[in-house]
Amino acid sequence: MHVIDALSAVLPPSRIVRDPDVLAAHSRDQAAWAPQGAAVAMVRPEDAEQVRKVVAVCAEHRVPIVPRGAGTGLSGGANAVDGCVLLALDGMDRILEIDAAEQLAVVQPGVINDRLRAEVAGHGLWYPPDPASSPWSTIGGNVATNAGGVCCVKYGVTRDYVLGLQAVTGTGDLVRLGRRTRKGVAGYDLAGLFVGSEGTLGVITEITVRLLRLPEGTPTTIVGAFGSLVEAGRAVAAVGASGITPSALELVDRYCLRAVDEWKNMGLADLGDVLLLGRVDTGDERAAAVLQECFDRAGATWSTRSTDAEEAEALFSARRLAYPALERLGPVLTEDVCVPRGLVPEMLARIEKHARAHGVHIANIAHAGDGNLHPLIVVPAGDDEARARAQLAFESILDDAIALGGTVTGEHGVGLLKKRGMHAEVGEEVLAMHRAIKSALDPAGIFNPGKII
Repeated sequence: MHVIDALSAVLPPSRIVRDPDVLAAHSRDQAAWAPQGAAVAMVRPEDAEQVRKVVAVCAEHRVPIVPRGAGTGLSGGANAVDGCVLLALDGMDRILEIDAAEQLAVVQPGVINDRLRAEVAGHGLWYPPDPASSPWSTIGGNVATNAGGVCCVKYGVTRDYVLGLQAVTGTGDLVRLGRRTRKGVAGYDLAGLFVGSEGTLGVITEITVRLLRLPEGTPTTIVGAFGSLVEAGRAVAAVGASGITPSALELVDRYCLRAVDEWKNMGLADLGDVLLLGRVDTGDERAAAVLQECFDRAGATWSTRSTDAEEAEALFSARRLAYPALERLGPVLTEDVCVPRGLVPEMLARIEKHARAHGVHIANIAHAGDGNLHPLIVVPAGDDEARARAQLAFESILDDAIALGGTVTGEHGVGLLKKRGMHAEVGEEVLAMHRAIKSALDPAGIFNPGKII
């Protein structure tokens, strides 16, 4: 029996999509540089039991499954492979529980990040992880890549907020991993293993997340302008050595500011060659003063602080809009390296060196406070020679991050684009451990094959 016939036998017809145009539109994420294959069908499950049935059918027929959420990823992790079934989880979008007393929520994987944040805020609670894609990305996708965000320098990444999961394994079993309690050390941390696994170990069908109390008041924003990336990097290193932990410390260079201005006319392009956007929690005057002093001592051409929420939001919006603004100029190859904070100046200098050496245009945004840098390599559409040079620059930046004791991906995931870099970073012995884990949990090898390892 063909896999389509087998799926039709266990699912309502409305859950199976075969329209070629729809399949093509759902066969890749936002990583325009990553290859994609051709799917045979897409399934839109309504619940965990339908997911279990799909996995059982695909395991029996040895047909690959590629799970996807909103398709906002930047590494090719959700790209189709030839002959696969796409498993679109965006329709499983119910918030199942919000427990204010225990400070947790239980959600299906298709819940949009910002929607969860808004819903729990109504209970006086806060879900901190806030990737730039938060208006569109799903919690399931955030868990699959261990997504970070602006406030993660102080409050942590997605992994720090996942208490438990429900998932379908490669044997077709529906299992619960993790816990609901604040503490728990019974057995291996299998829930943690699934976080960041990019759909290669199983299909996540439910997530229990930890919440914090919603912060009160208006945070203070500190802005500093610098004449170069390296000077801004020195300020980042100084903040790291100062002993304070801002709730955000973001870097935006002139190329990004100009691109956002040309798109949204926000009047930001003349503020400086490089901006650092710092934020400290309400009432922490000492941290605000230290942050501004770090900026000034590192050579800021000007700095200021503000508690004007509207003004601050405009600046942080520019940071979030940088990637789509640059996409308007041509295909963007996105880096996601992370280095020790003290080496941010050196890494930024090396990025500039590679831009010159390979003759490519590299714009820079960064979660600078935790050393997570996003060089954005922009090439003219249709310029194959420039595209080849950009790929060389991309790989060189990955190698430099590893050489400085960093990692090839801080929050976007490995997917397809960073496989070579990830293999170079972890080494053959650790890769063998990865493969052994995947074989144990996915004996048929059907979950998102070819990604990560």
